[in-house]
Amino acid sequence: MRTIAAFFLLFLFLNLALVFAQAPDYSQLDPKPFDPNTEPDIDMFIADWRESKPIQTFGSLLERDIFTRCEGDPLRPVTKGAVLQYINRFTHAVLQKNKSTTPSTLKEEQIIFYFVSGKGLMKAGSKTAALHDGVGVLMPEGLEFTMTNIGNEPLEMYVIAEPVTPGFKPSKEMIVKDENTLPIGTTKSHWSHILRPLFYHIEALATLTGMSPVCFDPMTLGQPHSHGEGAEEIWFVVEGDVILHLGKELRKLTPGMAYKIPTNGKTPHSNINVSADKQMKLVWFMVVK
Repeated sequence: MRTIAAFFLLFLFLNLALVFAQAPDYSQLDPKPFDPNTEPDIDMFIADWRESKPIQTFGSLLERDIFTRCEGDPLRPVTKGAVLQYINRFTHAVLQKNKSTTPSTLKEEQIIFYFVSGKGLMKAGSKTAALHDGVGVLMPEGLEFTMTNIGNEPLEMYVIAEPVTPGFKPSKEMIVKDENTLPIGTTKSHWSHILRPLFYHIEALATLTGMSPVCFDPMTLGQPHSHGEGAEEIWFVVEGDVILHLGKELRKLTPGMAYKIPTNGKTPHSNINVSADKQMKLVWFMVVK
């Protein structure tokens, strides 16, 4: 019995020694030095709406491109910001004081409008929604709507247009969410994400997996991680200065800037708040195929 016990303890000791001797898991963080010849050029995946020309849509809405559809290799875009594979477009938009859009109906797409400043009204079908900072409106295909600026300053928003897939049945009414009234879903996702799910895994989404504002407390960062190959994940900055860790490099982002994670399944990312006393806020949206 003593021999068996001694053998068992030796076996256990050797296995524990083997476990502690194993190298760290570098599946998310590649230990090889940065090589610009083989790794994505992250600056092609970062954009600022201020660098785009305004385009008039819905009669009087002024949209500026942030990200547009990709042509060619999604890991090596030929035009900065032309990186979208599954979303039709992602823009910043403004409706000026005393302006209204023309009555419009979406076809073969639906739109999330996310408002960041100003005051307005959205009318669609039998519903009217108040628009202000933190409100998100999911406008389905086939429903006529108008938007009006009722405030004394521009009504500012971000526009996420998703294609409608074959056989998809859109909502019969617009869906309105106000993040200011939503409970915090978690403060611990990826270490420190303070998350209020806005549109997430709901039947009314045609292509998107979800869209949510995410806050970061001072002197915190999200866990560096990547996603499966082909996943389309985008973040844009609403409040505060962000230090972005993308791949093996760092960039500083300010409100109005956005980035997409290259879809190779091995480019980690993390949002870092280096402020000592100010929270920062980004908005995340994603398509998982």
